[in-house]
Amino acid sequence: MSRKYFGTDGVRGRVGEAPITPEFVMRLGYAAGRVLAQRGGPRPTVLIGKDTRISGYLLEAALEAGLSAAGVDVMLSGPLPTPGVAYLTRALRLSAGVVISASHNPYEDNGIKFFSADGNKLPDETELRIEQALDEPMGCVGSDQLGRARRIEDAAGRYVEFCKSSFPSSLDLHGMKLVVDCAHGAAYHTAPHVFHELGADLVQIGHTPNGLNINDKVGATHPETMRQAVLEHRADLGIALDGDADRLIMCDAQGRLYNGDELLYVMVKDRLALGPVAGAVGTLMSNLGLEQAFGKLGVGFARAKVGDRYVLETMQQRGWLFGGESSGHLLALDRHSTGDGTISALQVLTALKRSSASLAELTGELTMYPQKLINVKIARGYDWQSHAALQAEHSRVEQELGDAGRILIRASGTEPLLRVMVEARDEVSAERFARRLAETMAA
Repeated sequence: MSRKYFGTDGVRGRVGEAPITPEFVMRLGYAAGRVLAQRGGPRPTVLIGKDTRISGYLLEAALEAGLSAAGVDVMLSGPLPTPGVAYLTRALRLSAGVVISASHNPYEDNGIKFFSADGNKLPDETELRIEQALDEPMGCVGSDQLGRARRIEDAAGRYVEFCKSSFPSSLDLHGMKLVVDCAHGAAYHTAPHVFHELGADLVQIGHTPNGLNINDKVGATHPETMRQAVLEHRADLGIALDGDADRLIMCDAQGRLYNGDELLYVMVKDRLALGPVAGAVGTLMSNLGLEQAFGKLGVGFARAKVGDRYVLETMQQRGWLFGGESSGHLLALDRHSTGDGTISALQVLTALKRSSASLAELTGELTMYPQKLINVKIARGYDWQSHAALQAEHSRVEQELGDAGRILIRASGTEPLLRVMVEARDEVSAERFARRLAETMAA
């Protein structure tokens, strides 16, 4: 049975349009509360966090009302990175955590995603049960059983300390000048404190949210802003997070950008110096060069479906600690249960400090294949796999590429887009083949 509302990262869409309406979000809260209540045991308590979108106030109230109607107590953290909600859900021994965020999307969008009691995203089967509960009429428990709500005043401070604990106590960041771009998002009042309290000299950008500017020409999806600040301020490194702070893109002093594949390589290589690393998990989008580089290091490599939830599932199945996506979702399960941009940056900084090498030097043996990704707008639910002309062109391009590259075409799990990616030995070929495929689809 396929999921109707949940995508690869929860329920997401344009605010005011189905399913991101106050009425639906209230019903979603009630349905999730009912599923939690069916587990038995103590009265369920759920933590709600959010990013800095203006619609967060509206959806927070609707979600709280639905959960309360189901007899679930609610704790409210206010703006907090997605991984911060995952951490506090686990640390406070709560029944579940909920994040109101559309991650890297513009402010007009928003979404709801859930974490289980152990700080992991809900498995597909639990999301299916919530969807089934959505089809039932909404009710309300008796007044004596209604859920109560209260705010956690020190949520940000608790999370800051948790992030700092992932950095070796024998090291510090004194003498380093960092540009930290918080994308006007949830990390605006956490990430700067983490790096400053560890000793870094900071240049802050994207740290003044107004409800309407999240991800607007800043953050991990617009790293050129961070890159410009690094060069302008002659910083040692740049750190760019996205709106809910679970992604990371970095930049060195020369202005070279490093994506998730390269940063995952740095993290794994650093851990190899301490002992064996069985393997790492990427996705179908991970660069072929990363797979080959891990092979040279004797590190296994597996590809999961696109989406950090699927990377995590594959890591857990194989018993591996490291994984990530080229977009900047990075996981180190010996540090956190989910992807965390701030903690991932600290792991990269740990590698730099321990090796006394630069990012360029640490990635010197990693040869990345040029990739060209083109997004083609499609109608929601469109069956692109039945597009005969696209399938024919796919076969032709695949034959021309041979063993010197690969093609990946997939529908986005969060937006009405078809993602067309071609990887080849040179940029010209990757661009040419990707455009041929995209133009066939758009014709």
